[in-house]
Amino acid sequence: MTSSARVLVVDDEPQIRRALRLVLRANGYTVLDVSNGEAALDALATQPFELVILDLVLPDIDGVEVCRRLREWSRLPVIVLSVHGDEQAKIGALNAGSDDYVTKPFSAPELLARMGSVLRRASWEAAPDQPTVSAGDGAVSIDLARRLVSRCGQEVHLTPIEFDLLAFLARHAGRVITHGNILSSVLGSRQESATGTLRVHVASLRKKIEADPARPQIIVTEPGIGYRLRVDQPVAGDLPA
Repeated sequence: MTSSARVLVVDDEPQIRRALRLVLRANGYTVLDVSNGEAALDALATQPFELVILDLVLPDIDGVEVCRRLREWSRLPVIVLSVHGDEQAKIGALNAGSDDYVTKPFSAPELLARMGSVLRRASWEAAPDQPTVSAGDGAVSIDLARRLVSRCGQEVHLTPIEFDLLAFLARHAGRVITHGNILSSVLGSRQESATGTLRVHVASLRKKIEADPARPQIIVTEPGIGYRLRVDQPVAGDLPA
C-alpha cells in the first residue's frame, strides 16, 4: 500500500499545504490537510489515515506533542517536517515516536521516497516474523535468533556489544534511531561522553560489514541525530529482543 494511501498533512503554512496537496494527489494519494495540532488530533480520532506528514512548528500545540498524544493510542506512521538544522527538535520528535523526518525546504522526490519507505514498513507489521535480516544487496545476513552475522557467505565475528548494536538497529530497520535511544538501550547510558564510544562501535561494525566503510550504505549516519539501518527485505514491525 503506497500511492493509494490516505495522508493527513498538518502544517500552518498555506503554501506548504497547497504544494503538498498538489504533489501527493499527482502521485495518487488521497490528502486531507489541517493547519494546527488540535485539528490534526480531531481528524486522526475520527477518520482513517495511513500516514501523517506533521510540521513541528504549529500555532497551538507543537508537532512533538501531537506525535506524543497520537502514540498513546496509535502506531500510525508519522513523518515530521523540520526547519533545516533544528536537530534538537528532530530528536524530540523521533523520541516522541515519529518514524522519519524531512527538512524544509524539501524536494518532492525525497519526500515521496520517505513516504514509500514508512508505508512499506507499516505493511510489514502484518507479515510473519522474519528473524533473519538481509542488507547490502544480499551480501550481509543478520540472524537475530542465532546471533550470527555473515558477509558474502562468511561468518563475521562481532563482539557482544557490536552484535547487540547491530541487532537493535535491525529490529528498527529503516527508522532513524537517535543516539540517546541507542545509548540507553544498548550501552545502558545516556551520558554525552558515551557518544564517542558509540561512534567507535559503529566504525568497527562498518569495517566488518560494509563494502566500503568510508561510504557506508548499510549503517547510515543521520548527522547530529543518530543512525539508520538500510535493509533489503522487510522485518515484521519492531522484532522482539
